[in-house]
Amino acid sequence: MARRTDGESVRIAKDVLSAGAATKVCLPEGPDEFARMLARRGSRRPVVIGDDRALMRAVSLLHRQRELAECVLSVVPVGGALSLAGSLGVPTGAVAAARAVLDGVERRLDLLVDDSDGVVLGALRIPPLSGAPDHAGVPTPGRPWLRTCQSLVRTLVPPRPVSAPGGPAPSRLRVEVDGVTLVDLDQPVEGVSVMPGDSGEAEVEVRPVSVGAEASALMARGRTVTVSGAHFRYRADAVVSGPVRRRTWTVWEGALGLTLPSRS
Repeated sequence: MARRTDGESVRIAKDVLSAGAATKVCLPEGPDEFARMLARRGSRRPVVIGDDRALMRAVSLLHRQRELAECVLSVVPVGGALSLAGSLGVPTGAVAAARAVLDGVERRLDLLVDDSDGVVLGALRIPPLSGAPDHAGVPTPGRPWLRTCQSLVRTLVPPRPVSAPGGPAPSRLRVEVDGVTLVDLDQPVEGVSVMPGDSGEAEVEVRPVSVGAEASALMARGRTVTVSGAHFRYRADAVVSGPVRRRTWTVWEGALGLTLPSRS
């Protein structure tokens, strides 16, 4: 993919790497071939030339193979989506990143791992609900019988405020950090964010819905974060998952070894 989006940057990165070290260049044509090449790396240090998706794919594969602790990964960001690599400290220019591969140092970074073995490198976010469901008053094209039932229900039950069609609606979630409830189902929230820290703990922020004066964010730190409640979706790095009713994330301290520029 990187060759198709920015072939010149890929060529520059290969030239810089080849000039400074013995390299074996692999050009996988798809995810399956990418996985096979990574599994056959032997004692060689893998260098991923690609965007954030390629980085996440490599980390996820190594984690599922339980080989992440023994592997030091290097990255040369190339492509359109590079914000994750940049947030981890990787230079986003091809030349600077390739030089960091050659001259940089290994740093161990914390990861979040969920109870389905999913990995989060950067940020986890749970946004508000995307909109009200059909039965909350949104028109339902092509279902006249359902619209009739909805009209009957509305005549029997007093209406309640709902979000505008397609607009975000508050979520009702229970958020627990190390077993202690930070927010419960009776307090609607606008969003939840969780990020790996740098000391074996995650940083958790919950934004309650404002009523009148602006509500202050609820902050906490801990090794495990459990979110439960109504079906919710979450965005881990650049991937949207769900809906789920419950998910627990645990900090794996120092799980990812990444080559980064040495601090001067």
